[in-house]
Amino acid sequence: MRFALDYLLADVPAEQVDEARGFYTSRAAGRGPRTPEELREVRARRSAPSPADPPATEEMVEAAGAHVPVRISTPASGRARGVYLDIHGGGFYMDSAARDDVRNRELADALRIAVVSVDYRLSPEHPWPAAPDDCEAAALWLVEHADARFGSSRLAIGGRSAGATLAMATLLRLRDRGAVDGFTGAALQFGTFDSSAQTPAGRRIADEYFIQAYAGHVEDRTAPDISPLYGDLHGLPPALLVVGSKDVLLEDNLAMAGRLSAAGNDVELRIYPDAPHGFTGHPTAMARTALSGLESWLLERLAQP
Repeated sequence: MRFALDYLLADVPAEQVDEARGFYTSRAAGRGPRTPEELREVRARRSAPSPADPPATEEMVEAAGAHVPVRISTPASGRARGVYLDIHGGGFYMDSAARDDVRNRELADALRIAVVSVDYRLSPEHPWPAAPDDCEAAALWLVEHADARFGSSRLAIGGRSAGATLAMATLLRLRDRGAVDGFTGAALQFGTFDSSAQTPAGRRIADEYFIQAYAGHVEDRTAPDISPLYGDLHGLPPALLVVGSKDVLLEDNLAMAGRLSAAGNDVELRIYPDAPHGFTGHPTAMARTALSGLESWLLERLAQP
């Protein structure tokens, strides 16, 4: 048996790989804030999110006794074929649902779906379990109201980085409530699935401040609500995992794909060559290819009769 990373790489045109390599060679490697002071400085320097046209609508939704702000983008024409719950990234401590407005507007129009993005509370001001509590509430609201509100009860969920982690934690909570059946797919881009430092993958990010800010007060971070890799993963919807071969979280995603498959779920893993963390947000043809593939995968699950 041969097992090598090359056999797992997504099939991408060579010219796209070469372009991406050139882009990353000329681009300084980024890093997240390492202290509370750096986090405040980075937040203060962040530009305002780009507006979408037409803009998303802001709404406060309620489920399970919780009130959570969301941003909603509906297709410019026609009835929505399904609803996608978007959970933004940012290390649990940065960004907002509004920063996904442009992307979500494009997604709503391209796939003719409604996109609901949850503005969950950020750490360290609101550490775990605030973020998954908010995401669960938004998901439960969709389970209860999507058909009446958007004309479709077909749901999908996804996110990037911390958003992918929260998406998986939300699915586990819904499964345990018996409320996961409406979800037809989970599109998970380079998630952090072990924040406990108990696995080789987890130890690679053990010193990152975002983990301390989010869950530093928790003695055992193998709790599946924090590190979904340790959860009972049976009975979940089909999942697509997207990650780059140069991502520090590659091993994390390999482990999650393996555990999802071993639990009997339908899972697909797409690894993009020479791509670092967050690559689908970069201005490269390979990023566009990855996003196009993700959109096609979502559409297959949301547009089925």
